[in-house]
Amino acid sequence: MWFSFWRSRDRFSLDELRHLTYQLMKIQIVNEVNKDFVVEALRSIAELITYGDQHDPAFFEFFMEKQVMGEFVRILKISRSVTVSLQLLQTMSIMIQNLKSEHAIYYMFSNEHINYLITYTFDFRNEELLSYYISFLRAISGKLNKNTISLLVKTRNDEVVSFPLYVEAIRYAFHEENMVRTAIRALTLNVYHVGDESVNRYVTTTPHAAFFSNLVTFFRKQCINLNGLVSDASKNPGPESTSSILVAVDEIEDNLYYFSDVISAGIPDVGRLITDNILQHLIFPLLLPSLRMEAVNEMQISAVTSLYLLCCILRIVKIKDLANTVAASLFCPLEAFIKISETKLNGYISGHGFTHEREQSDSDNLDTKVESGSLRVTTSNLPGSSQSHQEDVALQRSCSGASLALREVLLSYVNNGDDMLVLGSLSVIATLLQTKELDESMLDALGILPQRKQHKKLLLQSLVGEGSDEEQLFSPESSLIRDGFNSELDSYLLKLKEQYGVLCSCPEVAASPRVHRFQVLDALVNLFCRSNISAETLWDGGWALRQLLPYNESEFNSNHLELLKDSYRNCIGTLLREVKGFWLDLLITVLCDEWRKCKRAIEASSPRREPKYVLLPLQKSSFEEVIPVESSIVAGERMCELVKVFVLLHQLQIFSLGRALPDQPPILPPIDVPQSFRAKAAGLGILGPKPGTELRLVDAVPCRISFERGKERHFRFLAVSMETSGWVLLAEELPLKQHYGVVRVTAPLAGSNPKIDDKHARWLHLRIRPSTLPFWDSDKRTTYAKVNKKALVDGRWTLAFSDEYSCKSALSMILEEINLQSNEVERRIRPLLDLEREVNFSSPSPCPLEASSSSTTPSNSL
Repeated sequence: MWFSFWRSRDRFSLDELRHLTYQLMKIQIVNEVNKDFVVEALRSIAELITYGDQHDPAFFEFFMEKQVMGEFVRILKISRSVTVSLQLLQTMSIMIQNLKSEHAIYYMFSNEHINYLITYTFDFRNEELLSYYISFLRAISGKLNKNTISLLVKTRNDEVVSFPLYVEAIRYAFHEENMVRTAIRALTLNVYHVGDESVNRYVTTTPHAAFFSNLVTFFRKQCINLNGLVSDASKNPGPESTSSILVAVDEIEDNLYYFSDVISAGIPDVGRLITDNILQHLIFPLLLPSLRMEAVNEMQISAVTSLYLLCCILRIVKIKDLANTVAASLFCPLEAFIKISETKLNGYISGHGFTHEREQSDSDNLDTKVESGSLRVTTSNLPGSSQSHQEDVALQRSCSGASLALREVLLSYVNNGDDMLVLGSLSVIATLLQTKELDESMLDALGILPQRKQHKKLLLQSLVGEGSDEEQLFSPESSLIRDGFNSELDSYLLKLKEQYGVLCSCPEVAASPRVHRFQVLDALVNLFCRSNISAETLWDGGWALRQLLPYNESEFNSNHLELLKDSYRNCIGTLLREVKGFWLDLLITVLCDEWRKCKRAIEASSPRREPKYVLLPLQKSSFEEVIPVESSIVAGERMCELVKVFVLLHQLQIFSLGRALPDQPPILPPIDVPQSFRAKAAGLGILGPKPGTELRLVDAVPCRISFERGKERHFRFLAVSMETSGWVLLAEELPLKQHYGVVRVTAPLAGSNPKIDDKHARWLHLRIRPSTLPFWDSDKRTTYAKVNKKALVDGRWTLAFSDEYSCKSALSMILEEINLQSNEVERRIRPLLDLEREVNFSSPSPCPLEASSSSTTPSNSL
């Protein structure tokens, strides 16, 4: 009998659900005695309802019949236990997430129990409780559609007057915990994507529309925090600071993608709200005023951070009005936005109350001059130029940097800024070029519309009969906006004045787009003539030039060509010094590799690097650096940097002549005689010497060397070269085979820097550098990145010879073989250095990487 009374019920049965429900109804107060039962009952009911939804509709019918939702609310009211609140929220979340039946969801939402739970005053001092509450809200939003959302709102005269789910959720939109913010964003997007017109009106009217301005204000704080990290990293560079910047960048880009997702939901006026708030709270008072070189106050950010943020906003937040308004702002003087910043330093600028007329007296009284404000445009040698352009057109302003138009500020950074400012300005130009929401007429006004787009539209106009004359298609004066060229620009400048209070009285707005185009070309050409900018940044400039001037449509004038040629000639002289340098044996390999990379970079459809790299410290050019004698690694980096610049300038020379870039550089193949006299006399094979290789000891000089203290060894020393490779060898004589020996130790010949000791004329000192560049070797690259390059010191050999004559013979042997090696490298790259010769660039000799590696030991091969 007792066994029959206590026999267990089936866990997933309707009887079990009845039992738990009836027991729950009997509870009048939740205390420490029954708390555990209540928690377990709530958890089990959630399991049973989820099970029944998939297997037996009777479960949910019982749930509705007994109004179990009401019991849940009653239990919450009579309980003060956090544990019960946690379980109740989890129970509700599980049920809502897992119920598949539309009928069940409709019932859950069709009474006020859900809204009661949403607005219930939980004790959120418990962080875990807040986490469960946010999960509960997000679960509800996941079931929203045009039918269910109407059950969660209150309406009056067909207008929504209350929406607890949305109102309570956005209270936590800016919570310090990232997981909470992410959940709230997902919830709001679920609301926006429902597409209910009355709900859309509700979220875009006061006071709920303030959420969008609060989003931008929160985003602004993140931007200022990012600037702090960038500033700290410049003072204390290292992996930790870089990592912090990248984490902050990810958060900023996530915010912008959220803006983009909100806009894509298609709610009327949301795009306008976000545009207005981004412009009024972020771009006008913070980002644009920060585009100046002088020190900024604590409420502003650096020019580099501002350039990055402008790129991100244009690249991610795809709103036509936003893109075109920002582009139009580039024609306004910097001082207009500086006044905005100084008027409201703490951020919020309400309405359209910007008033900042340009006062000429202000700029006249400023003593600080910005040399970068001089932008010279030469058009005298172009056919068809008007009389006003027959002489040099110069927009030279002896005025403060604040009086420069923002587009001129960007170009001044290209002309005179440091590496990061140059990269930031180029990133802005690249972003504008790739912003599809930006009108092409605006690009043309800025002087950065690619000619292929100009010709495409002119051709279309000609085909449909809109053009006044077909000849304008081929005229150098052609422009998308000839008469009244700035009509599109004028409309946005008027909008800046009337809607945002920004007055542009900059005289350069009336200039021809052709003048602006030449300003951009001048800045880019000047960039390629600068020796204090990294090759990586110069490659980005090459990409920009390639976009503006496609093949066979060059607008280079004689001044541009002469500047490029002068820079190229200087680079040739520096490269020839590398032919006799530390890494001459790898020079051709590096040239071929960088040629392919550079061609790929400047012909790509988009820049190689994302805007975030503007914020990270760049490796500086080492052209002007003094290379420490102790490290050949620094010399290797310098050589690679030089080769990158040389390759870019060479390809720009080809590009300026309207020729297609070949896939390989014009490097000559090896000569028929594959090795020097000594290498042939020693009997070395095509693979070169390896430890254990047997060779004839012709010209080998006896010597002694100690690799360990107190352990001196006797060897025969020999220096040999084969094509562009070379080695110094230490071999042991074979006792049973006269004049033959076995190679025991090898080292690169290039960079050995032989020197006889000043005090001991029989001692010869050699530098022993690595056989490969660590930053090229994929196996060593990770290790190299963690090591201070200046701490890497080359090996040293001190060879002791029997007499001074033997020591001098060894020195002469090394110098002779290095000279042979150097001459071979110079011979093979000579066509690359002589652009004046008629070289068939369209079908150059293949880059002999295989031939080079075939005559190199495995340790030297890349």
